[in-house]
Amino acid sequence: MKLRRYRRCGASVITLSGRVHYDRMSLIPSSKADAKRLEVSGHTGLLFPLDEVLQLDRLPFKMTVAVMLEIAREACRSHSYEEAEQKLRERTCIRLNDDSIRAVTNTVGELVFANDVRVADEKWALLDSAKLSIPDKKLNYILYLEVDGAMLPTRHKNDQGSIWKENKLGMAFSTDNFLVWTDGKGQKRHRILKREYTAFVEGLDGFKKQMLALALRNGYGQYRQTVLLSDGATWIRKMKDELFPDAQQILDFFHLCENVSNFSKSVFSMDEAKYRPWTDMMCDLLKASCLEKAIGEIKKLGKRLLSKSKHDLLQYLMHNKDNIDYATYIGNGYFIGSGAIESGNRTVLQQRLKQPGMRWNTKTGQYILTLMAKDKSGLWEQDVVQAIYRHYGIDPNAGFIKAPFSN
Repeated sequence: MKLRRYRRCGASVITLSGRVHYDRMSLIPSSKADAKRLEVSGHTGLLFPLDEVLQLDRLPFKMTVAVMLEIAREACRSHSYEEAEQKLRERTCIRLNDDSIRAVTNTVGELVFANDVRVADEKWALLDSAKLSIPDKKLNYILYLEVDGAMLPTRHKNDQGSIWKENKLGMAFSTDNFLVWTDGKGQKRHRILKREYTAFVEGLDGFKKQMLALALRNGYGQYRQTVLLSDGATWIRKMKDELFPDAQQILDFFHLCENVSNFSKSVFSMDEAKYRPWTDMMCDLLKASCLEKAIGEIKKLGKRLLSKSKHDLLQYLMHNKDNIDYATYIGNGYFIGSGAIESGNRTVLQQRLKQPGMRWNTKTGQYILTLMAKDKSGLWEQDVVQAIYRHYGIDPNAGFIKAPFSN
């Protein structure tokens, strides 16, 4: 196949140092036969050899990968795309409107999410084929898995007329990545030094795969004990039995106390002098693992008072009886509260996706949730930057496109 020079054409590309203008020679086929051969190879129109040398021909936008990544990260760390536009103008040479920033962020998020789905599917296939490898020797630490749901405002109503769709958030951390100290009052304090999130909007089946992959990445099977902390939802209990049968599930103690409080408020008709002492007594009994005594206190109320509450506290406790032995958990050094995942919902979802007036398409909401989870997990370089360069087959150190990622 022969090509011949056609004409010089101007072009520009956005870099972290600003927009760069350049001229390059275009080539066209020398004959109709050469044109057909070129079409078979997947090329149509003009060819620009310099674009191929600079590795710009394979990119979806007229910007370097470094710029795409800078835009996506700023979109995550801002409260809106409009705010991201302003911040990029203030601290970088990137001049794009909010619609362009949204398009770039969605492209990056879609690629990272697709990679996560592929990896999760591979781990799930190993589980299905009983080929998961679990070491015999266990690390003398605890792996914590936490799960919670939070509602995402969408653009579309469901069959019940609601715009809200649940995002399921998972988190993993282990006690070998803790900083522990004693404060001035003699109280033991801790800080989680490393944690990882995963977020999934489209249904439980996909989330279970993501949660399994998350747990395996963080050492599930390598620790002497795995603890799953949650609010006690039925779907979480079933997921635990299916994926993590050896884990100790713990019902978040503060969620339990909230349910006790709601029950007692109904039973005692919001009489604080009655419901508050009863709530405190019940929570103290349950924290001391005195379940039978707590059940006895409920039964003492009698049918008339019990009928005043729509909350069936007795059934709630019985459904969770295997997950509320708090005295034993505390004795073993386990956490009994899921505050870490509650904090995760605020930082991964609420601060970015639940600003006033915001509505999301499910897919694009998923893409930015995935990027938010990577950023808050400290995995931006590993799971975003490297994945995007790898997807486009570009060497991040190649001459023209080489550009440092700014923090």
